[in-house]
Amino acid sequence: MVRILIADDDPSILELIHMYLSREGYSVHTARDGKEAFDMLSNGKWDLIILDVMMPHMDGWQLTQDIRRYYGDVPILLVTAKGESEDKIKGFRLGTDDYLAKPFVAEELVMRVKALLRRYRIFSGESLSIGNVRLDASTKEADTNGSLQALPAKEFDLLYTLAGFPGQIFTRDQLIEKIWGHDYDGDERTVDVHIKRLRDRFTEANGFAIQTIRGIGYRIEVK
Repeated sequence: MVRILIADDDPSILELIHMYLSREGYSVHTARDGKEAFDMLSNGKWDLIILDVMMPHMDGWQLTQDIRRYYGDVPILLVTAKGESEDKIKGFRLGTDDYLAKPFVAEELVMRVKALLRRYRIFSGESLSIGNVRLDASTKEADTNGSLQALPAKEFDLLYTLAGFPGQIFTRDQLIEKIWGHDYDGDERTVDVHIKRLRDRFTEANGFAIQTIRGIGYRIEVK
């Protein structure tokens, strides 16, 4: 069963989210502040985490950073009363996967949760398709209408990461951490070089494009 952790200091919000997600068959657990949520993270495997930004003891920004540092790629959805673009950018830079501003419609939150779970399940598989290209993680090959192309490992991993989450923005730092690891000594220009090589290999005729999000990073958009 899918296990979801929700952290919010507003009891009414906790109850609302718990009710709607439980109806979907998820195993839903709640925390009343950031510290309680952090303490619960070691209690088994979590499939998705929903965080309020403004919480006592530890806010959602810090908790997102700690989740990424200690627990890797579990999906994170930030829920906050702040809807400004600067706050969204900050959330994405820290590692959140999606962002929902209060007040929100509960049905929209449910759909976002389902979309995040679907994205992560696609990414964790051995292959996925983007446009008319199928990526095989076991061989590091791209199959374009029956024509196979072996990609260098880092190029493949970079494309596979972006393709697993179409429309999602990744910062250069996030991509370096995912592809090259925490102890990588190079700089973020490495990502730019690999993106250029991928763009040389795959054009919009393949049904997707790697877009530059100025000042932030990259995302794949399906045409």
